[in-house]
Amino acid sequence: MPEAIKQFQIIKTAGDSHQEQADSLAIEEPLEIRLAYGPLQNRTIKSISVTMRTPGNDAELATGFLFTEGIITSAADLTQVYHNTIACSENKQNTIQAELREHFIPHLQNTERNFYTTSSCGVCGKGSISAIRTVHRFAQQQESWQIDPQFLYRLPQILQEHQAVFANTGGLHASALFNLDGELLLLREDVGRHNALDKLIGAALKAGLLPLHKSVLLLSGRASFELIQKAAAAGITLVAAVGAPSSLAVELAQEFGMTLLGFLRHQRFNIYSAPQRILSSAHHPFNLIDVVA
Repeated sequence: MPEAIKQFQIIKTAGDSHQEQADSLAIEEPLEIRLAYGPLQNRTIKSISVTMRTPGNDAELATGFLFTEGIITSAADLTQVYHNTIACSENKQNTIQAELREHFIPHLQNTERNFYTTSSCGVCGKGSISAIRTVHRFAQQQESWQIDPQFLYRLPQILQEHQAVFANTGGLHASALFNLDGELLLLREDVGRHNALDKLIGAALKAGLLPLHKSVLLLSGRASFELIQKAAAAGITLVAAVGAPSSLAVELAQEFGMTLLGFLRHQRFNIYSAPQRILSSAHHPFNLIDVVA
């Protein structure tokens, strides 16, 4: 597996003192995702995206990206996903190619543009909100269940205990998937929050776990529109973020009937949508009555 951490010599200052020491940083490198489809004798090779990511779990990243973008509909649409080292003059594993089964036609209507994805924003270059509001069949299915806040309060600590690369660098986002018993099912890290989630969804897709209706997704940072769109694509019903959600993320969560929590830390959180899945101290579901525009 590729290294995710690189050592640098730095000068660390504190007040009037300073010292030279080694520092661990998360590696960030570009990954080009290519798609191969059509007749086996005459395959079309198309560059779909270039994203800045932390090396590792690249096949999961590509698989999750293709699924959450609506380009494929299931893991069965893929025959193999592999690194194409010939494409890189430095022989780095920074190009990955996804081979589709011969008679499957990819849904490329939303990716006709060449677009560039940075580690901080996963929708740069896309033409409009409608171009990324991909409708997935899993997102339309509703699940009615309730969980206790005490269940949620434990999740950030579990995430922190399992974030290996973050513990060494402090520079990575994480996406973690839990079942309703609080068991950690999957965790993926990356410099890009959207990449971490694509890696997680790609792993779940390959393992045959979708739809993830009875799962809780924990995000180590803020909740953006794109992350909610990806979670909805996988059928995730409850998303909890350590940071704040954006206004558009809340609107999309409301549209999908998804429970969205923000600022989950220090034994507290805010409920932004579908509060009925969270039990109050009186063991009754919450209800948002007054909404201020």
